Amino acid sequence: MSEVTRQELGNEMVVTEHAGERPLSNQVMYLYNHSNIFYWWPVWFFGFILTFASWMWGVKVQIGAGGPFATFLPNNLLGFLYALVIFLVFLFTNLSMRGLVSGVVLLVLAFIAVVLAWLDLWEPILYLIPDIVVYMNTGFYLFLATAVFITWAVSFFIFDRLQYWRIEPGQVTLERVIGGAEQSHSSTGVVFEQLNQDLFRHWILGFGSSDLNMIFPGQTGRHYIGNVLFAKHKVRKIQDMIKRRPE
Repeated sequence: MSEVTRQELGNEMVVTEHAGERPLSNQVMYLYNHSNIFYWWPVWFFGFILTFASWMWGVKVQIGAGGPFATFLPNNLLGFLYALVIFLVFLFTNLSMRGLVSGVVLLVLAFIAVVLAWLDLWEPILYLIPDIVVYMNTGFYLFLATAVFITWAVSFFIFDRLQYWRIEPGQVTLERVIGGAEQSHSSTGVVFEQLNQDLFRHWILGFGSSDLNMIFPGQTGRHYIGNVLFAKHKVRKIQDMIKRRPE
């Protein structure tokens, strides 16, 4: 916040504004416990892209004799990749692999993919599965992308914000928007523990999110806060904030 000083020069008042430090009493940090639905953004994001692509470059195909027409992208690979995206998002949001384990899994998968490509085995492997043809029409892309997006938006912007932690200099408060009173704690001795991150869920899908443990001294215990966005940056600011006291 800027500091303003006034000086009288004759009949004129001169106002000078000086850059100052923001008062501690105005510093607030909010921590939201987001659900795993947040990580499903690739499903609606790529679904809308493929919806637009099928509108622009799709081919109309009649379903049965005298049946309705549906629009498909002529490229089989796009449908297969979208199905793979849905499967991987489902897998990584339900299977937790933290720290070194996630890195080892990624290296093993990359090694297997490189070896199969070097031995020219990918094409024979795909031919082992007969009729592996995946086509999805415009209606499928649009319906699934819209349904997942609405669920994602309602969860991210409404339900995940019904309960949150407000961090201020000297005070930590659990707030509930609907039902339940606030719970306030002194920030003295509070420790924030950033759990080992899941490479797939937190970094690839979550852009650097993380799970936190907020540990209170004595018998108060600890509170788990999952899927906190930009966790490393927030923890650094909170640690600096809670060790100071407002004047």
